[in-house]
Amino acid sequence: MNTLIHRAVAGSCLALIALCAAAADKRPLEADDFDRLLSVDDPVCSRDGGWIAYTVETSDLDADERKTSIWMVNFAGTQDLRLTGTADSATNPKFSPDGRYVSFLSARGPDARAQIYLLDLRGGEAQALTNVSGDIGGYDWSPDGSRLVISMSPGDAAADGGGSAAAHGAKTPKPIVIDRLHFKQDGIGYLTAANRAQLYLFDIAARKLEPLTTDAAVDETLPTWSPDGKTVAFFAAHDSDADRWGTLHLYLIDARAGAAPRKLADFYAPNKTALLWTPDGTHLVFTSGFEARLNAYIQDRLSVVAAGGGASKVLTERLDRALSSPAMAADGASVSAILEDDGIEIPVTVRLDTGSVERRVAAKLSATALCSGGGHVAAALSTDSTVPEIYSVEGAKLRKLTSHNDELVSRLALGSVEDISFASQDGTKIHGLVIKPPNFRPGRTYPTILWIHGGPNGQDSHGLAIDSYSPALERQALAAQGYVVLGINYRGSSGRGVAFANTIAADWGNKEVADLLAGVDYAVREGIADPRRLGIGGWSYGGILTDYAIASDQRFKAAISGAGSGNQLSMYGSDEYILTYNAEMGPPWQTLDRWLRVSYPFLHADRIKTPTLFLGGDKDFNVPIGGGEQMYAALRTLGVPAQLVVYPGQFHTLQRPSYIKDCEQRYVAWFSRYLAPAAP
Repeated sequence: MNTLIHRAVAGSCLALIALCAAAADKRPLEADDFDRLLSVDDPVCSRDGGWIAYTVETSDLDADERKTSIWMVNFAGTQDLRLTGTADSATNPKFSPDGRYVSFLSARGPDARAQIYLLDLRGGEAQALTNVSGDIGGYDWSPDGSRLVISMSPGDAAADGGGSAAAHGAKTPKPIVIDRLHFKQDGIGYLTAANRAQLYLFDIAARKLEPLTTDAAVDETLPTWSPDGKTVAFFAAHDSDADRWGTLHLYLIDARAGAAPRKLADFYAPNKTALLWTPDGTHLVFTSGFEARLNAYIQDRLSVVAAGGGASKVLTERLDRALSSPAMAADGASVSAILEDDGIEIPVTVRLDTGSVERRVAAKLSATALCSGGGHVAAALSTDSTVPEIYSVEGAKLRKLTSHNDELVSRLALGSVEDISFASQDGTKIHGLVIKPPNFRPGRTYPTILWIHGGPNGQDSHGLAIDSYSPALERQALAAQGYVVLGINYRGSSGRGVAFANTIAADWGNKEVADLLAGVDYAVREGIADPRRLGIGGWSYGGILTDYAIASDQRFKAAISGAGSGNQLSMYGSDEYILTYNAEMGPPWQTLDRWLRVSYPFLHADRIKTPTLFLGGDKDFNVPIGGGEQMYAALRTLGVPAQLVVYPGQFHTLQRPSYIKDCEQRYVAWFSRYLAPAAP
């Protein structure tokens, strides 16, 4: 053999052996990893751009709680400092204007009420800055650092707010008095006067709190100081406007007690509110949504209005994509934001003069939040093979600043993620993802699970978000068990524009089901999916679509419906979506045929033959557990194998680490029982 060839072959063999050895050290993702992985998010940049504060959420297994701490990393990436412990959660970090302090919200007192704490970065323990009896929703530093503006609701202190017995010094809680149309909210409970927030000014040196606004019938949120410190901008929602028409108002008020607010703009409420001043104080940039009929299909846009008055205009009218997490550039010429586009969520720059959008990074990734300061931009983001960390966005490149999950992720054998595209029944082009098991071998067919994202707004995208409800992580967990997993961005999903999202309005369970089934047909046609071993499942709208799909098609051998419902008529007044129902569907007494049509999984439950696992939290006001209970009762009546799992004290998404682990293990056990996957 030629010596050069011999050396090349020998080198290749050694490299292959090393690669195989490295692969052998990796292991599949398991349920315990949901506790081990840390959720890194919510970056906040200091004004000079030198530091980024951010949150890290962990599982406290002893307390069986998820707890959040505050960290801080410099833009050089050379120092990553923990600012708070995990004994008490801390959220909503903000830098003081001079950069000497970090403030945050934490409930550390005996009454478990969140207060604003102040941490001197030169040393020492965090000190409670406020001692209020209400519930702080948000706050902002004045430009000179002498005051805070706080959005706060009365909470249990309200006279007719109900609340806990302990809060009233009585054994029996007071009745809950409700007088508004939107009267319940998941994670909060019933909405009363106790939940309407007003604005307050807080003098830091004097520790003095005084009201800035006084109308208790208006809910006022997201207060933001003008650059000169003379004015506060904020959003306000009058009950009748917000509950019936889905509108918000933008107000300005002089930063002094007794001042009268003046309305600046009216607009449809976005799904993710944001409010920014330009550095010169002449304009405000804010997120705006669409009419209430389309509110369920997230397509938030950026709008701008002059602080001196005049009509607001949509800055990104021609974009036809949703934007979130806007952050103002230091020169005021542009805004950085996150663009949701066809399977990715990437940082972009939006010019304020033209509305033109420049993509900062050409990569398959998902960013969840970003910030800017001193000419720098930082973002929390992940890819198909990495979980979220903080990155510096530098031109078209990313530079990694934190490494909380690197060691664990380096030991995991994750499934490959590939884009797929196919035609639905009516010819509409549908996109999605296929996740293959780590040991996938071409030429074989695999038991396949269609795992459906919630929403319907949102999308299956490239990235591994770590939170209490992460379809991406669940897809990988199922792939680790030897399944091929499909994530289909059915019509109604975001990322493909307004028309694609809105096409299912008032027509649920129709086009989405056709798109999902077409995705399964594609996987079978490509020789990937074993048509005899097909499973389906999801949470929230993913659970609802599971109910729709198994009532439409009997090919699935196992199904999991998490926080789902099949009798949509019974959800009217039971869940939190009165605005959506009245505006999109119409009240049932006016449009009964429409309501009965979208309730076919329950009304035609006799079509279902698929063994189904139903799960949910007993305090869920988003999709109440009654939706799953009705479907469970129907299937048991019909003799179809079914099981119902109720998680006590849980809202729409599970928060207790033990319940999250239990849920993941039940997924695996249920699918294994009916699909018998190959060994991982």
